[in-house]
Amino acid sequence: MHEVDIEEIAVDLLLEAIYRRFGYDFRNYARASLQRRIHHFQEVYDIKSVADIIPRILVDEALFLALAGHFSVMVTEMFRDPGFFLAIRQKVLPALKTFAAPRIWHAGCATGEEVYSAAILLQEETLYSRVTIFATDFNDEALAAAKDGIYALDNIQQYTRNYQLAGGKQSFSDYYHADYGRAVIKSSLKKNITFANHNLVADHVFSEMHLIFCRNVLIYFNQDLQNRALALFRDSLAHGGFLCLGSNESLLFSEVEKDFTVVDEKQKIYKKKRL
Repeated sequence: MHEVDIEEIAVDLLLEAIYRRFGYDFRNYARASLQRRIHHFQEVYDIKSVADIIPRILVDEALFLALAGHFSVMVTEMFRDPGFFLAIRQKVLPALKTFAAPRIWHAGCATGEEVYSAAILLQEETLYSRVTIFATDFNDEALAAAKDGIYALDNIQQYTRNYQLAGGKQSFSDYYHADYGRAVIKSSLKKNITFANHNLVADHVFSEMHLIFCRNVLIYFNQDLQNRALALFRDSLAHGGFLCLGSNESLLFSEVEKDFTVVDEKQKIYKKKRL
């Protein structure tokens, strides 16, 4: 048997062990991406083979959580893809103003940069005081960082450029204060945000959302899991609510495509049809 076949079996067994021991289901993640992340984990922890990971994580929950952290995607920044946030400002928030108490869900919020970016838009469009925001991820370490809202000052120059390109109406420095080389998001932007653990693979809907962000997460799922997550978002949205995906994601050819209209195809913004 070829070595590659043995590794495929070992990966299957590892994912099954994780599911049965800890309840996290990575079995339908895109396999090539998953294997790259497993190999990186092996390098970091000096584990020779995939098969050797299994007995160690079964008895060492901290090691499992480290592995799960490798499966969690953390590529993010404030106002990443400024054109997307400009489209949200121009095409989504005016409609959101028609709801008495808009509810927003950031699914796969990572370390929170996108959440606070959207909060700034809501503040500038006089919406923040009446919204409820849920920010979720399956990675508790990322959630803790998101809740803290503390970022490296080295990144602020890039964040400021992004903010300006997204149609920023004030000085970006109005939204954080500097503290020992760190940028700390102001508490006024945090008061309407609830951070919570939620696993798109296994957990249930958030009901009556008016806007859902899930950007650059689905690309790591296979087609079955993508369809499950998209159905979850559809069922979580109020009629007329908006769904925002990542630049390399789309509803095209998905099982829920017929339930949405396109608001902005380039920026991957969709609106749930009213039945």
